[in-house]
Amino acid sequence: MPATHFLRVGVLGHVGRFTATDHQLFDHGRRVICRTSRGLEIGEVLSHSENQGGADGTLLRLVTPEDDLLLARQEKHKEEAFQACVDLLGKRQIPATLMDVEHLFDGASLYFYFLGEVTPQIEAITRELADAYDSKVQFREFADAVERGCGPDCGTEAAKGRGTGCGACAIASACQTR
Repeated sequence: MPATHFLRVGVLGHVGRFTATDHQLFDHGRRVICRTSRGLEIGEVLSHSENQGGADGTLLRLVTPEDDLLLARQEKHKEEAFQACVDLLGKRQIPATLMDVEHLFDGASLYFYFLGEVTPQIEAITRELADAYDSKVQFREFADAVERGCGPDCGTEAAKGRGTGCGACAIASACQTR
């Protein structure tokens, strides 16, 4: 029977029930990769669940050092997107307060969080920024490799020389070229 965990995910800290694909139990506080209705995200294990009721998503695996490299790159681009949004709001004299920007781990979605009502002008700005940001970062092409890797020990020194090590997959290319 699949192992069920409560995870905290997303910038707003949504708590949900996630089923581990490999039936493994993960300890409290561990960072994991999970699939939610929004895409691949980083989650934090809060506890295990005895109840095997409906799941909010799938717990795929622990966060690896290679994942941390991608997260650092995403954090840099997220800050750039935040500043670009603030600049556009000021330039277009739109009285809105941007609270945060969230970029999902797989690069499929970029979320802007505002205080108060989101007007059509704000929606237009965020669409414009999301398109520009996606074309700049281009993480979408790495989503499958990020989820599964390219083979045993993907992205590690141990995999070198087997045709699946650093330089042979999208994750390694992302780490080396960005």
